[in-house]
Amino acid sequence: MAGSPDHLFNLRNNFYLGSYQAAINNSDLPNLSPDDAVERDCLVYRSYIALGSYQLVINEIDSSAATPLQAVKLLALYLSNPHDKESTISSLKEWLADPAIGNNPILRLIAGIIFTHEEDYNEALKHTNAGGTMELHALNVQIFIKMHRSDYAERQLRVMQQIDEDHTLTQLANAWLNLAVGGSKIQEAYLIFQDFSEKYPMTGLILNGKAVCCMHMGNFDEAETLLLEALNKDAKDPETLANLVVCSLHLGKSSSRYLSQLKLTHPEHILVKRASSAEDSFGRAVQSVA
Repeated sequence: MAGSPDHLFNLRNNFYLGSYQAAINNSDLPNLSPDDAVERDCLVYRSYIALGSYQLVINEIDSSAATPLQAVKLLALYLSNPHDKESTISSLKEWLADPAIGNNPILRLIAGIIFTHEEDYNEALKHTNAGGTMELHALNVQIFIKMHRSDYAERQLRVMQQIDEDHTLTQLANAWLNLAVGGSKIQEAYLIFQDFSEKYPMTGLILNGKAVCCMHMGNFDEAETLLLEALNKDAKDPETLANLVVCSLHLGKSSSRYLSQLKLTHPEHILVKRASSAEDSFGRAVQSVA
């Protein structure tokens, strides 16, 4: 198979770099093998999930669909109803325990994504750590960074580099790790995002990547310009809004509008939780003085 063309290359790249609508619009690919067709459908439905169209995914994937698609539907169910996630998680655990499907790479990936959302990193790694696909390796890098274990993240990155150094996910994982390590590595991360912005259509993901590098390097004016461009592409993107809150504070500008938007659209975001716990602490401090 090594010599055969990769029909899904552009579709995957669009998805990885955050061109979700482009992934959906350019998904009508002829002559796909049954396995490729399932992978194509997974990428399309995950693009809809990334755009917040959870109900479309839930409605279109029925009980006769293949295991990878069922797993994607579980992710849509989990994200669409944060107040009833227990039933989704218990279904997920049942499937993972089923020897017939428990080792499916997409099911393991979705498990990793859901448990990472839950901040249960050890549970996530149970399902992702064995790797097997570039996406699983990339998710491992993200999980280890969240656990402040850049040493383990670096090992995963080396595995990815041995498989395919030029792969979009290898480059992205390299940039994430450089950002986590900081110092002189920030410039290297910036160059990776810069390279993406020269090769591919500009996306919110690329703009946010460059902006975070700029903020680390103290270039808050440039970061703000990049983030406002990202906001024009998607006014509800949580990372753009969160980064604008931080950037505005450093520029001495009001960040309240961005924080209000973030609270409305993504009440579970870590920045919202931190802001409200800070408000609570401040309120308690004021009451104790009063």
